[in-house]
Amino acid sequence: MQTVWERLRRLPQLLQFVLVGGCAAATHLAVVGLLVQFGGLAPLVANVLAFLVAFVVSYQGHAQLTFASHQARGWAVVARYFAVASLSFVGNEALYYLALHWLHWHYFWSLAGVLVLVAVATFVLSKFWAFRRSGQEAP
Repeated sequence: MQTVWERLRRLPQLLQFVLVGGCAAATHLAVVGLLVQFGGLAPLVANVLAFLVAFVVSYQGHAQLTFASHQARGWAVVARYFAVASLSFVGNEALYYLALHWLHWHYFWSLAGVLVLVAVATFVLSKFWAFRRSGQEAP
């Protein structure tokens, strides 16, 4: 009988990416909620701390599942993925701001579009740069 982990490894890579990203996003939201509600932190401060916690979930999930076949490990991979995640975080906020304040789009549809754009960019940068094995050329 297959374990859940074995079943997850058989899923298409893009679906693995979405599942790991969903777990990281849920972690991010939960940490923000806890820090604001019970820690008394301002939402923007809580958001940064939550990003750091969710980064650990995201990195581990992608390293162990999504990009496990790349067999990329070590601090260089962590640093590259942190750069990708940070860029995604900043890009998300900037694009969301533009969609809301310059284009005057509805907040929900703006965020939905931004999340898709940022996720695509994150997947590409993660696959071809962040989780690239040492010595392996980038395309």
